[in-house]
Amino acid sequence: MDYVIGLDIGTTSAKSVVFHKNGEVAAEYEVAYPLSHPVVGYAEQDPLQIEQAALEALNISTRTLERGKIAGVGISAAMHSLICMDKNGASLCPSMIWADARSASEASTLKEEQPDVYMRTGTPLHPMSPLSKLIWMKNNQYEPWKQADYFVSVKEFLLYRWFGEKVVDYSIAAATGLFNIHEHRWDEETLAIAGIHPDQLFTPVAPTYAMSGMKEDLIEKSGLAPSTPFVIGGSDGPLANLGIGAIQPGETAITIGTSGAIRQFSSEPLLDDKQEVFSYSFTDDLWITGGPSNNGGLVLKWVQQLLSEEREVPIEELTKLAGEVEAGSGNLLFLPYLNGERAPFWNAEAKGSYIGLTPSHKKGHMTRAAMEGVLFSIFHIGKALERLGNHHETIYASGGFARSETWIQMLADIFNKRIDLPVSHQSSAWGAAWVALYSLGHVDDLTSIKSSIPMKEHYEPNADNHQKYQALFEVYQSVSDKLQTDFAKLHRM
Repeated sequence: MDYVIGLDIGTTSAKSVVFHKNGEVAAEYEVAYPLSHPVVGYAEQDPLQIEQAALEALNISTRTLERGKIAGVGISAAMHSLICMDKNGASLCPSMIWADARSASEASTLKEEQPDVYMRTGTPLHPMSPLSKLIWMKNNQYEPWKQADYFVSVKEFLLYRWFGEKVVDYSIAAATGLFNIHEHRWDEETLAIAGIHPDQLFTPVAPTYAMSGMKEDLIEKSGLAPSTPFVIGGSDGPLANLGIGAIQPGETAITIGTSGAIRQFSSEPLLDDKQEVFSYSFTDDLWITGGPSNNGGLVLKWVQQLLSEEREVPIEELTKLAGEVEAGSGNLLFLPYLNGERAPFWNAEAKGSYIGLTPSHKKGHMTRAAMEGVLFSIFHIGKALERLGNHHETIYASGGFARSETWIQMLADIFNKRIDLPVSHQSSAWGAAWVALYSLGHVDDLTSIKSSIPMKEHYEPNADNHQKYQALFEVYQSVSDKLQTDFAKLHRM
């Protein structure tokens, strides 16, 4: 065996990353697919376009390789997608993704009337979850909902069409809001609330579950050998932690791409009545606890559009301006809730805000404040994790923001911790590939991945900057808490 593949089915693209066993990337290919917003608040995708993209990515990434030397394929996928599917594997509706907010009213009612659902499922009661989407379908007598034989995620949709298997990995199942994370089974009480039956859902399995015998026409499109095994893997969150080496207690992964997240593994579900974070099953004895932010790199993209006049200011130029401004941006704060917010307060009606503007603030200050605001949001979630018993002793960073030295240094200063960066930013794909290696008997355990993650530079915190950030975060947290009811008023207007 020379290679293993991590197939990462993300929100905007499918990536096939071919790795050597030591974690070095041998080849990769990415195929994008569109996101549709037919109505304000809707966020949909065509499942068949995703399938085509995944097969094309596999095919092109492996064209120059000897097929017989590929050990297998591990699969990572984004969470919270929902498709109504018939027994023949045809989608009856577009895939509703995590950003679909049409069920905001249902999620709000659920949070008020059924708070125990969170304590059983570990999924915050929010329109991102398939649970609230299913309730919306039931309440609106959505025609595909009435016709569906099965309710599945994008990953389940593909595996059913490729292998005829009716299985779902623990972490994708847990992110539905329908899965009892304490007992690793579908929660029948919650299914009753959603108006569906257990036989309309697939069988939950561990991430090491392997499949083979892909349908002949699809094998040809994938370019793989007919005997190539596929291992189900998990969702992109826990696999990113695994792929970056954040496995043991005290090891934290922070990923910021378009959106952002902070996560830690734990040996038990970590939940309380505040409902600030998620806690999802990964294996029979590992859970992933953390929180996502709606607003990551897209905040910097918004600043770029805001500050560009006759020409578009390159992101690199903006971050250079931000790097020339002192930590704290001249006491200018930015609440980065341009698209509402998930953790820690799960308010789809939240709005973005600059706080503390004065005539002395320039482009650099506004840019740096926006970048700091994204990290304050992550730090805010990190505080909730600390309250539940998770501590941030070692921090690993990945995602697009990790390409900015300025942004990574801000992260080190805000958390007052050293930040370690991997060479490859494809942590979810490597995590999926490693689960495949473990499942197929090529490595002894999951934790041994630590010796197979090529790392590059690290960043040490600046103590003076940390003191400034500590003081500013107190104001950030105070203002954020106070404005939640005002955000709702603005939203109603």
